[in-house]
Amino acid sequence: MKSRGSEFVVVANRLPVDRVTGGDGVRSWRRSPGGLVSAIAPVMRQRQGTWIGWSGAPDEELEPFEEDGMRLHPVRQSAEELELYYEGFSNATLWPLYHDVIAPPVYDRAMWDAYVRVNQRFADAAAEVAAEGAIVWVQDYQLQLVPAMLRRLRPDLRIGFFLHIPFPPTELFMQLPWRRRILEGLLGADLVGFQLPGAAANFVRLCRQLLDARTVKQDIVLDDRTVRARAFPISVDVGELSDLVARPDVRRRAQEIRDDLGGGTVLLGVDRLDYTKGITQRLQAFGELFSDGSLKPGEAVFAQIATPSRERVEQYQLLRDQIEQQVGRINGEYAELGSPVIHYLHTSYDREELAALYLAADVMVVTPLRDGMNLVAKEYVACREDLHGALMLSEFAGAAPELRRGAFLVNPYDIDGLKETMLAAIRAEPADQARRLRAMRKRVLEHDVERWACDFLEALERPTNQAVDLTA
Repeated sequence: MKSRGSEFVVVANRLPVDRVTGGDGVRSWRRSPGGLVSAIAPVMRQRQGTWIGWSGAPDEELEPFEEDGMRLHPVRQSAEELELYYEGFSNATLWPLYHDVIAPPVYDRAMWDAYVRVNQRFADAAAEVAAEGAIVWVQDYQLQLVPAMLRRLRPDLRIGFFLHIPFPPTELFMQLPWRRRILEGLLGADLVGFQLPGAAANFVRLCRQLLDARTVKQDIVLDDRTVRARAFPISVDVGELSDLVARPDVRRRAQEIRDDLGGGTVLLGVDRLDYTKGITQRLQAFGELFSDGSLKPGEAVFAQIATPSRERVEQYQLLRDQIEQQVGRINGEYAELGSPVIHYLHTSYDREELAALYLAADVMVVTPLRDGMNLVAKEYVACREDLHGALMLSEFAGAAPELRRGAFLVNPYDIDGLKETMLAAIRAEPADQARRLRAMRKRVLEHDVERWACDFLEALERPTNQAVDLTA
C-alpha cells in the first residue's frame, strides 16, 4: 500500500503501534499506550493522515501499512543508530540537559552524527509522503533537526513542531556543543509548540542571543517568513477515560486492587522508571512517616508502578537497583507479615488496569523533579468522577499551573515538605477533596486532548502575518 499524497503527516520517533504475539503465536499490531498516541490518533483518523516512525525493531525494513484506521510509514533504524541516536544523543544528551541536568549530559560527536543522519532519514520520508501544501507535524526532542531539513526539501509544506519535554533556560542550553544547529533545525517550522509559556520564552531568547535573530514578543522574524513560538499544554482523552471507568469490569478490578492492598489509605505512583520522576524522594518521605510514627502499618499503603524504560542504559539500571533496595529496606523495617507498606511493580499495564488503579487510589502521588507536562496527573483527575481522592503534585510538573487550584503542590526536593504534604493529602476531608477535584476536573474537561490538537493545528494552519512591526 502506498502512503504518498497525504494532506496531514505526523513525524514521530515511534509508530503509534506495538507488535504483539497472541496465544496462538500469531504476531499482529495494537495501538501503543502513552500520551502522544492517545493525543494524536483521533486526529489522524479524522484527517486520514500518515504517521511516520520507527517500528520498534532494529534493522527492520517494512512497507507502509494500515492499522487502527491510520496509514503508517515505517522508517528503518539500525542497531548502531539506536545506540547512538536514541539511547545516546536523544536520551544521554538531550534528555538530561532539558530536564535541568538532574543527571550529567553526555556530549559525544559520534552520537551527534547519528542524530543528524536519522533526522535526515525522517525528513526524507516526510518529503516523500506529504502532498503538495500538506500539514506536517513533527514530534519531540528526538527530531529537532527535521523541520529545517524538511523545509529545504519541500518549501511548500506547512510545518509544525511540538516539544513534549521541557525546554531549558539559556544557562543550561548554552552547554550544548551543537546548540546553534538545534535552534536552526527548529526554525524550519512555521510554529514551534511548547508545554509552557516559559519554555517558549526560553526558545525565543536563545534565538535572539545565539543566532542574532530579530524577535517580536513570541515571534522570530527571518528573512522570508516568521516563526511563531507558543505554549500548548497537552492533555488527555477524557472521553476514553470516562468510558473506561464506567465499565463494570474496571470498577470490579478497582475493588479487587483495594482488597489486595489490605485496607487503609491507598497511595499510588505511576511513572516510567526515570531519574526525573522523583520516585526515590517520594518513597523516602513515605518511609520516614512510619519511622517517625506519623503513620502506622495498616494505616496507609503505597503502590508504585515503574514502567520499564531504557533498560540498556546504565543510569536506568542503577536507578532500578536503587529503588528496589529502598523498597526492600522500608518493607523490611515497617511491613507486617503478609502486608508490605510499599508494593513495587516494575512492569507495564494496559489502559483498563491503569483506570482501575486510578479508581482504587485515595492519593495520587505525582512528584517529578522536572516534567514537561505529566499526563498521569490529568488522567487521575479525569477518572475521579466521584470527586473522591487527592492529587499530590510537584511544582516542577508542567501540569502544576493548570491544576494548582486543586492539587496538593509540593517541592519534591524537600523531604520534610513531601512528608507534610503527603500527610495532608492522606487526611484530607471528603468535602475538601470534592472541592479540589471539582476545580481540577473543570480545567481538564474543558481542555482535553482534542482541544490541544485542534488549538495547535488551527494555529499552524493560520496564515503567518508577514508584516511584523519590528519596533513593537
